[in-house]
Amino acid sequence: MTLDYELNLLRKLVEINTDSVLKEGYDECASILIEEAQKNSLDVSVIDGEKGAQDGIYRPNIIITLNSGSDVTLLLESHFDVVPSGPNWTYPPYKLTLRNGKAFGRGTADNKAGIAAAIGAMRLLNKENLDINLKLIASVDEEIGGRYGVDYILSDYGLRGDAALVLDAGPENLYLGASGLIWGKITVKGKQGHAGYPYKSKNAIVETINLLSALDVYKKRVEKKESFLHAPLEAPKQNIWGRFNVTTIKAGEKENIIPGICEVRFDRRLLPEESIEEAEDELRDFFEEAVKKIGCRASLEIIHKLPGYYTQSDHVFVQTVSENIKKIVGRNLSLAGELGGNDGSFFAKNGIPVLCYGTIRADTRFHGVDEFVYLEDIINVRNLIINLSKVKREQIAE
Repeated sequence: MTLDYELNLLRKLVEINTDSVLKEGYDECASILIEEAQKNSLDVSVIDGEKGAQDGIYRPNIIITLNSGSDVTLLLESHFDVVPSGPNWTYPPYKLTLRNGKAFGRGTADNKAGIAAAIGAMRLLNKENLDINLKLIASVDEEIGGRYGVDYILSDYGLRGDAALVLDAGPENLYLGASGLIWGKITVKGKQGHAGYPYKSKNAIVETINLLSALDVYKKRVEKKESFLHAPLEAPKQNIWGRFNVTTIKAGEKENIIPGICEVRFDRRLLPEESIEEAEDELRDFFEEAVKKIGCRASLEIIHKLPGYYTQSDHVFVQTVSENIKKIVGRNLSLAGELGGNDGSFFAKNGIPVLCYGTIRADTRFHGVDEFVYLEDIINVRNLIINLSKVKREQIAE
C-alpha cells in the first residue's frame, strides 16, 4: 500500500494554520476532514465545543465513524490544533516538504499525521466485514488543555466507546498512561518606588528570588516521587518521576523603577497514579509555610490542572495492541508512561481503557522549529489501525 492518500491529506491539513491560541483555521480544517469523510463514504458529525465554552468561538470536533453494526467500538483520537510556529524555519512551516523519508511542517508529527493515518486506514477498511466499529475523534484545543475538545466530547456530550487509542504519542514505547499536571501563578507583592531611593521601596523581584529559593526544597521533594510506570527510553530516569519547574517570570517597567509586583508561572508534573487533590494540597501547604518563613506577601493561584492516568498492563486491550504492534514493527515495545500529559486523561476519567501510540518520535522537533514526521511512522500507525479493526470484539472489550 502506498502513502499517497495520507500525504495528500496531510499536505492539506498542514497548509492551514490551526493555532490553538488564536483558534484560527479550525473551520477550514474541519471542512477538509468532513469532505474527506464524505468522499470515502464514512459517517461524520461535528461536536462544537463552543456550546460548552459559550464564548462565540467555533470549536469543531470532528467525529468520523466506520460502523460495522457491532456493539463494541474502538475510539481513535488525534488533534488538529497546533502551537504557533515561531521564526527561523528551514522549510515553510505551513507547507508540507518531503525530504529523505521525512515530512516537514508545523503539526506534522503533533498531531495531524495521526489524523491522516487514521482516515487512510478507515477508507481502506470501508468495505471490510469487521467485528468492531471504529470512531475517530479529530479534536481541537488539545494544546491548551482540551477542555472543549475531548473533555467536552466525553464528559458533556457523552460520546462513549469500549477502548481508546490516543495517536498523540511516540512509537518508541506503548504508553499505558501519562503524567498529570498543575499549572499555577504566584504573585509576589513589594512596594514600587524610585531606584535612587531603594530604602523607600520593597523590591518584588528580590522577594520573589527569596521565595523561589525556599521552593527549591519543594522541587527536590517532588523529584523524589517515583511511579511504578517506566519512563520513555530516552529519559534520564528509569521510572516516571515528579517534576516542578518555574516557566515564566514577569516584573518591572523601567531601569529606574523598583518593581512592586512580580508574577511567576510554574508547571508541576504528577506521577500517572498520583492524586491530583493530594498534590495540590501538598503544594499549597508548602507554599504557605514558605511565605510565612520568608515573611513576604505572596498569593498562589491554580490556573489549570489535569490528572494523570494509567491502564493496567494485564488488560486485554493492552495485550491486543502490543501483539499487533509487534506484527508491524517486528519486536515487542516496552510498556511505559508519558512524561507529558495528553487527552488520554479524559478517556480514563470516563472509565474507558486508553493507550497511546503515534508518530511523535522523540527527535521530531514537535513544538519546535522544523517539526517533521517520519513517513515510516505514518505507515505503521495506519497499519496498526487496520490490524486492530480486524480483531474480535473480545480482544478490545473485556
